[in-house]
Amino acid sequence: MSITGECFCGEISYQVTGKLGDTTSCHCSRCRKAFSSQASASALVQPSQFTWLKGESLLSTYSSAQDFGLQFCRMCGSTLCTIYKGEVFQIMLGCLNGSPDIEIGKHIYVGSKAKWEVMPSDVTQFDKGP
Repeated sequence: MSITGECFCGEISYQVTGKLGDTTSCHCSRCRKAFSSQASASALVQPSQFTWLKGESLLSTYSSAQDFGLQFCRMCGSTLCTIYKGEVFQIMLGCLNGSPDIEIGKHIYVGSKAKWEVMPSDVTQFDKGP
C-alpha cells in the first residue's frame, strides 16, 4: 500500500509505503496555534517507510521541545509532519492525497479545546492524553 501527500502549493511531496498508525486529533491550545485550526489530525508512520519525493530542500523546521519539531513548506506554510530526532514519525492528515481508508481513532486534550468547538458525542475522546 502506498499513500502520498503534498503541501498546498505542491512543491513538496512524500510517500508512505506502510500502513498509517494511531490516527489522532489533538485539541490542545498548542496544536490550535501550530495548525491554525480547532485541532490537529495526524497519523504515526514508520520512519523507514516514509520518503520525500520532491521539494525536501523547501522544508523549514520548527523545533518545539527536546528533539521534537514540525516541518512545513516555506513556500505555502503547510505543516506536513512531526519529527523526532530528525526523523519523520507522524504525518498531518490534511496533506494526504486522495481518500485513504482511515478515520480518526481518538480525540485528545478535549478538556482544553476551544470553547467554540463542539465535539460529536460518538467519538473516542480524552480530556488529556490517553
